[in-house]
Amino acid sequence: MLAALLLVAPPVFAEQVSVLAFGDSLTQGYGLLDHQGLVPQLDQWLEDHGHNVRVVNAGVSGDTTAGGAARIDWSLTPDIDAVMVTLGGNDMLRGIDPAVSRANLERILTATQKADVEVLLVGMRALGNYGVEYQATFDSIYPDLAQRFDTLYFENFFAGLGADDPAELRDYFQPDGIHPNVKGVRRIVEALGPKVAQLVEATK
Repeated sequence: MLAALLLVAPPVFAEQVSVLAFGDSLTQGYGLLDHQGLVPQLDQWLEDHGHNVRVVNAGVSGDTTAGGAARIDWSLTPDIDAVMVTLGGNDMLRGIDPAVSRANLERILTATQKADVEVLLVGMRALGNYGVEYQATFDSIYPDLAQRFDTLYFENFFAGLGADDPAELRDYFQPDGIHPNVKGVRRIVEALGPKVAQLVEATK
């Protein structure tokens, strides 16, 4: 009897998890074809590793942490189960006071906390353009907030490229030296993917 029921019963599939990729042009896929950007490559990586996930592209080219703080509430629609926050690169490039960036990221994480969604905070590393003090203050934002808000944490968006200074890895960047090309995104996803998979599992 049991064997017969198993034969006729419909297969049970894991419920799909929706992950909001909340960031700037690095998330949006600036300069790349639709299927080459971070979100489609990450979505494919997760599928290849057995995860039933829909990654929603909420990347806005040129966005700062202030822009993210302004749009986080309406971005957290009821269907979203988890959020990957990848913001701060433009703040750093513009030399925005790290205290301002920290406050904006706090606003974003507070909103995700109220929405009761799992969060992965992806860190950015400051270049040395604005001095050692700026660099240290900026870099400390991400681990501090990840600990304070008890989020998952990936220390450096560019970790998969194997160096802190993107200028050392020109083969993986577009001509502007800021945005990764398709090969660069592939390496970034290989490093970031396992942490996003951990985020997906945390929603269950």
